[in-house]
Amino acid sequence: MKTLRFGIIGGGLMGKEFASAAARWAHLLDMPARPEIVALASGREATFGWFQKNFPAIKQYTTDYRELLKNDDVDAVYVAVPHHLHEEMYCAAIEAGKHLMAEKPFGIDLKANRAILDCMAKHPKVFVRCSSEFPFFPAVQRIGEMIERNAFGKIIEVTSGFLHSSDLDPNKPINWKRRVEFNGEYGVMGDLGMHVCHVPFRAGWKPRDVRAVLSNIVTERPDGRGGRAPCTTWDNATLLCTASRAGEGEAPAEPSARDLKSGSAGASPSQSEQAFPITFKTQRIAPGQKNTWFIEILGTQTSARWSTANPKLLEVLHYTGGEQIWQHVQTGYDPAFKTITGPIFEFGFTDAMLQMWAGFLYELAQGKPLKKFAQCVTPEETALSHQLFTAALESQKDASTVRVG
Repeated sequence: MKTLRFGIIGGGLMGKEFASAAARWAHLLDMPARPEIVALASGREATFGWFQKNFPAIKQYTTDYRELLKNDDVDAVYVAVPHHLHEEMYCAAIEAGKHLMAEKPFGIDLKANRAILDCMAKHPKVFVRCSSEFPFFPAVQRIGEMIERNAFGKIIEVTSGFLHSSDLDPNKPINWKRRVEFNGEYGVMGDLGMHVCHVPFRAGWKPRDVRAVLSNIVTERPDGRGGRAPCTTWDNATLLCTASRAGEGEAPAEPSARDLKSGSAGASPSQSEQAFPITFKTQRIAPGQKNTWFIEILGTQTSARWSTANPKLLEVLHYTGGEQIWQHVQTGYDPAFKTITGPIFEFGFTDAMLQMWAGFLYELAQGKPLKKFAQCVTPEETALSHQLFTAALESQKDASTVRVG
């Protein structure tokens, strides 16, 4: 098994999550590569202690990320920093020849995103992907397989959302995600948007236009010094788009025996030419939610819906005429990358993180992803998300429907 030596830039929560996933690597079976964390850069020395206690392989600790990038013992980096630092640090990592796992939104705005992609084009040997762990849940892997088989027939409507209540308490002190200079004008879309775009974009469902409703619900918060500070980013966003079906203008794949048995044969070419509505919902203030990602796909032959609120439960409806019956499927532990855990057990967030990192290292080592929906977000998909979010800002400003791209 090949060892890839990693540096982490950003010692916060997500840096710790990657380190924890690396420590669990023996949980995976038959992997071509494994990560070893050898360096950490963080602007706050206070974050060093946890890593020092748990990861003796880390030999370099620095408050200057440039020093980490000069380290010849580092093959790849994970950069988990606020959005305003993406362009500078991502480009520096790429120019240093370090393979890069980046965080969404992959640049604070469209201009920054394009600068990063331009830098990538000048260094084609550097492997770059962006994080989004939720498609690695077993139920979503099954949905991805259904998409690849054209099992849904003609797509009627798609809704993808990420709802949580982290900012529901108006007395929660302000943080960088509520400041436009750090988080960017996208607000919640930059913070959560790639999570809801990942599966639809991978399916090839490209938004043509968008009508956006953005909400700044809590307009000021405690500043941590006894005063109040204005909240300058959007709390919630609902984007209603017109989307094109995957494979527009192409003949569909041949239906499998499983499709024919279930009544889920592929769509005809004429069906693939039609557009359909797709809604993206991102909310940091969602009463009744904890941290809920969901997707619902309605089709003329098959429909499916799933939510992290009940992650084992995949609901599927095959329509062949007559009664409409939603089937409840218990998905169990059946991820893309096999592990020592048996299929009877439950799958959770930290498992999805491990699977996402398996997807990154597998593709880096093998030169191709294990399969279509077991691949991390590509830079091209981040570019589409920036086009969508930029159009959404324009739509909110004018209360109009805006072309994407």
